[in-house]
Amino acid sequence: MIDSHAHLDSERYAEDRLAMLQRARAAGVHTVLSIGIGDGPDTMHRAADLADEYAGSADVPKIYASAGIHPHEAKLATHQALAQLESLTQRKSVIAVGEIGLDYFYDNSPRDEQKLAFRQQMEIAAAAGLPIIIHCRPSAGSTNAWDDTLEMLGQEWRPTGLRGILHCFTGTAEHARRAIGLGFLLGFTGNVTFPKSQELREVAAALPADSFLIETDAPFLAPVPNRGKRNEPAWVAAVAVLTSISGDSSSRRKSALASIRRARSSICETTSSRRCASSAWAATSIPRPISSRAYASATSIFVIASRTP
Repeated sequence: MIDSHAHLDSERYAEDRLAMLQRARAAGVHTVLSIGIGDGPDTMHRAADLADEYAGSADVPKIYASAGIHPHEAKLATHQALAQLESLTQRKSVIAVGEIGLDYFYDNSPRDEQKLAFRQQMEIAAAAGLPIIIHCRPSAGSTNAWDDTLEMLGQEWRPTGLRGILHCFTGTAEHARRAIGLGFLLGFTGNVTFPKSQELREVAAALPADSFLIETDAPFLAPVPNRGKRNEPAWVAAVAVLTSISGDSSSRRKSALASIRRARSSICETTSSRRCASSAWAATSIPRPISSRAYASATSIFVIASRTP
């Protein structure tokens, strides 16, 4: 399995980070995408630092990283912070920009500043040829952030031809349809296991097998039966079970393999021939990471982007 979204640099792991990663590997988690937002722009490098620190360790999952300025800290997206992000996109372990986007629930930063930081970071990601990871949370009882996010993605991201993930998806079936149409994958996390999330489970169950990812958002949103505890990547299997994406059925597995082959073809059409020629493609086992310059998903498969030497 692959945990496509975890905050491994969280201070909540300060006392047992290595043991936590070893538990994940023992539970069958082979790869984790560590989200690099830190405690704000000054520390968004920490996820990449962790990926480098544990590179080559056989008893922990393979760690990739993202980097980005969370909408809560959009007001801190200074020229210096954006330059730091641009520099981080050149690190080998950084395969995405995020999590970025809009949060109208807390409004920790003014909405116009959130939109500006979102736009600026999309520009940095596009220049680096990296996909983006989206945080989207509307006001209570509203779809306002979803509406604005999808509008901005349609206008400013779709023309790039790059893909992305809507992390911790909580939208409607219509939002899902629009996002998939824009080339995005949907990330489902521990909240899909909560008793009151039946509607969200129904949305997940109706999606094509190649359109979503499983994630923990660790240390947050621990799935049932560990709800309320500190979350960790070892528990991502609970999300897989509740969204019926653990790949048990033959039809699911065949669909997964077919989607990987489609992803390979699509990526090679939009990447240089040198990169395609050097990519170590394989689609014969589940799960297995695949090297490329963009990523997609099929059940618990993560097609991971990594730079060629």
